[in-house]
Amino acid sequence: MNFLDMPKRTIGNRTFGLTSIADFGVPVGQLRCILDDYHSYIDVAKLGVGSAYVTPNFDEKIKLYKQYGIKVYCGGTLFEKCYYQGKLDEYKKFLQKHGVEWIEVSNGTLDIPLETRFDLVNELKADFSVLGEVGSKDQTQELSARSWVLEMNSLLEAGCKYVITEGRDSGTAGIYNPNGEVKKSIIKELTKQVDINRVIFEAPTSKQQMYFINAFGPNVNLGNVKMQDALLLEAERVGLRSETFFMEPDSNPARL
Repeated sequence: MNFLDMPKRTIGNRTFGLTSIADFGVPVGQLRCILDDYHSYIDVAKLGVGSAYVTPNFDEKIKLYKQYGIKVYCGGTLFEKCYYQGKLDEYKKFLQKHGVEWIEVSNGTLDIPLETRFDLVNELKADFSVLGEVGSKDQTQELSARSWVLEMNSLLEAGCKYVITEGRDSGTAGIYNPNGEVKKSIIKELTKQVDINRVIFEAPTSKQQMYFINAFGPNVNLGNVKMQDALLLEAERVGLRSETFFMEPDSNPARL
């Protein structure tokens, strides 16, 4: 259908307006059915936490995502586990062997100094497209708004394609308070000082997704989206839900 006036969405091989889903173990057969219908609404897929290491039919799953033009990477927890055990060289070989072209550098569980992450991104970008995550999974660890800005810009400068704001799959850490509310003071500073088109906001709940859509428009980058919510999120992005109903049809898709 195309008779309604709706906010314009980026299409095709998007560089912003991304929807990044979290795959926490969907079987390959079920995944094939989901992607057959909804692949045009999905740009990136994360094999959540460290699940990639124990995923059956791993090669088949990677091939399936790539068949539908979806970028795929392994959750930052697997990166951190390999870093912790001194196995990053083995991890790189594992990803290359299986045709995974994206890699996440994070410090959600470990406290990896920014300088070390900067150096890792510089090293990894020769072989991978790098995603840099900022923020801790530990709710007691608070980053100042200034630190969020510094870390994000430093990782982008080092060569990350995008930076990700930690939110966990529960939406209760990083840029969120334990009750799931957005830390608006941090978002305000990021808006002023970071290229928002290169930020992927982890937003696992509809309430959080609609906050960012209303704040930045239909083409904000959103991550940790539940796979089964891909269609619902697209409807939210184009004003087909009460909470986003009144977005203007000419919402600017060129820059947030």
